[in-house]
Formats: sequence, structure tokens, C-alpha cells
Amino acid sequence: MILLIKLVLAHLIGDFILQPKSWVKSKEKRKLKSPKLYLHVAIHMALLFILVWDVSYWPLLLIITVLHFIIDAIKLFFQNKKTKRQWFFIDQLLHLISIFAAYFIYTNTWFTTSEIPTESALLLLTCLLFLTKPVSIIMQAIFSKWNIEKLTKGNESLKDAGKYIGILERLLVFIFIVMNHWEAVGFLITAKSVFRFGDLKESKHRKLTEYILIGTLISFGIAIITGIIFQILV
Repeated sequence: MILLIKLVLAHLIGDFILQPKSWVKSKEKRKLKSPKLYLHVAIHMALLFILVWDVSYWPLLLIITVLHFIIDAIKLFFQNKKTKRQWFFIDQLLHLISIFAAYFIYTNTWFTTSEIPTESALLLLTCLLFLTKPVSIIMQAIFSKWNIEKLTKGNESLKDAGKYIGILERLLVFIFIVMNHWEAVGFLITAKSVFRFGDLKESKHRKLTEYILIGTLISFGIAIITGIIFQILV
């Protein structure tokens, strides 16, 4: 089981933490001619070998690397401005399916929850990492359907403040759930609603209200689901 967690962790780090926006733009513009695509795939392969730290698994790691390149190439050729958001989710789903499929086919084993406690620390790290930048990028992809800059125009705020607030609230919700303090999650939602009430009342902007509500529900929802999954596995 620890091997599978390491494979997913390598994907999260490679696709979300160590991939700047400039690389994404370069790949979208130049497709297979972009050197950033091959550098991105090389980083993925390096992360897999570093995290797994067992050369005997080299066929599995090589297969996952090749599949990652193929999936990225398919996405680059088929996505356009209108379908970019949809292809983001298709791309991530295909990556996860390829990792799980390669793992189970190569190892020819299935895990049970009794095998997981010894790897709980690594699973916890993976969950916490997922709730930071990866979820922020996922939410950006969801909200790309609407012109958020136009919605929030005139509302001054600190640079990237919303992103960091979202990360902190997701981490807090996850921690509360893991510690079985569901009442604290309700308190956090209430506290955020109180702070936001003044802004929404003054702006009288229905679209902005809906944007904040959707963002809050998605952010809390992802954190809650992640916490529940962690509890089930551990």
C-alpha cells in the first residue's frame, strides 16, 4: 500500500507543486515541441524513483512515466480554449487511473485496510499536500467557467489572500475531522459566514454572493471528503 501512496504523492508534487504556470503555457503553445513537456515528464520520473527508492520497481515507474507523457500529449492535442477546463479534469482522472491500474497489474495484489496503519504518516502527508495547491488549482479550473476578475472588480484585497485562506480552512477542516471534532467544522463555517456577511451586504451583488457560496462549499466539501477517506483507510 505504501508504494501506491508514494506513486500518488509523486504525481501531486510533479503536476501541481513543481510545474510553474509558464511551463503550462509553453506546453499549450508549442505542444510536443515544447521542451517544458519533456522536462515536466523527466521531473515526474525522478520523483517516482526518489520517493519509491527501490530500483527493482523500475518497470512500473517507467510505465507510469510513459503513460503520463501519453496522457499529457493527448490533452495538448485535443484541448482548446472552450474545452480547457473539461480536459483538466479528464487529464487528472486519466493520470490517477493509469497509476492505480499500473500498480495493481504490476504487483498483482489488492490492499486491505489492515495493511494501512503502518503507512498512515505518509497517507496523512499526501492528504495534507492534496488540500493545498492541488485543490486550489482544481478550484481555479472549476471557476474558469465564469469571469471571476469582473465579479470581484472594485473589491480590494491582499494578493493571493483568497488562495491562502482557502488552503488554511481546508487544512483546519481536515484536522478537525481527523480528530473527530465535527462541531469545530460547523463553527469554522459560521465564523467565515459572519466575516463575509458585511462584504456581501454592502456590495448587494448576487453573483458575488453565489461565487463565494460555491467556493466555500466546494472547498469545505473536498476537505470533508478527504478527511472521511483518511479515517476510513486508517
